[in-house]
Amino acid sequence: MSTRAYHGPWGVPLALIIIGAWSGHLAWMLTADGLSWRSPLCWLHVALQGYLCTGLFITGHDAMHGTVSRRRWLNAAVGTLACFLFAGLSYRRLVVNHRAHHADPTGEHDPDFSTRSQAFWPWLATFMVRYTTLAQIVAMAVQFNVLKWLGVAEWRLWVCWVVPAALGTLQLFYFGTYRPHRRPETPEMAPHHARTLPRGHMWAMLSCYFFGYHWEHHESPGTPWWALWRMKDARGRASALAAQGEASAR
Repeated sequence: MSTRAYHGPWGVPLALIIIGAWSGHLAWMLTADGLSWRSPLCWLHVALQGYLCTGLFITGHDAMHGTVSRRRWLNAAVGTLACFLFAGLSYRRLVVNHRAHHADPTGEHDPDFSTRSQAFWPWLATFMVRYTTLAQIVAMAVQFNVLKWLGVAEWRLWVCWVVPAALGTLQLFYFGTYRPHRRPETPEMAPHHARTLPRGHMWAMLSCYFFGYHWEHHESPGTPWWALWRMKDARGRASALAAQGEASAR
């Protein structure tokens, strides 16, 4: 992974906003009077919580690249908290796997990639088997039962906590792994074996916190998620200038 670039003091505040929004919204969903799983409004909140779950992992991912803070201990603290809140994940284990992904994207040693099948569901199954651990399952089960013991209705735990985590996982996998790295490869994916997803910045933010700008991420892993759109624009301008130069030379 490349050397980290400094992008100002925004990493920690943005991380705290995402963690705080996820925590506060979840607490409200687990305790709000009158909330019913039969209500369409409830499922809008579930979708929002799923999006915030995606933000938790993106925050942890940025910490892996050292872009949350220039202080290593603070990066590790934020990353550990964000990954654990997301789904009981081990931050240290994720760091090891993510380094392997950047060292050999789509290669046989890439833990994120499926060399056996490029179909969505088999690839997702392979991905989940590689990343799910017994310790994670135990941690989630303990949290579930503690919350239930404290009086939270079981349907709220499933609908407001488990389902959003599953939605966040699907969102991250589809927009951050499957579509960016899926074969067949095209010339614009070189040399990172990663493509940037089309459409504008608004869609990129809503779909996966700009993580669909995946070529840019592999080109500059030290660029935080909230600055990837600038790299996308700079790459577009460079391509346009190169095309103009070629046209003038003819």
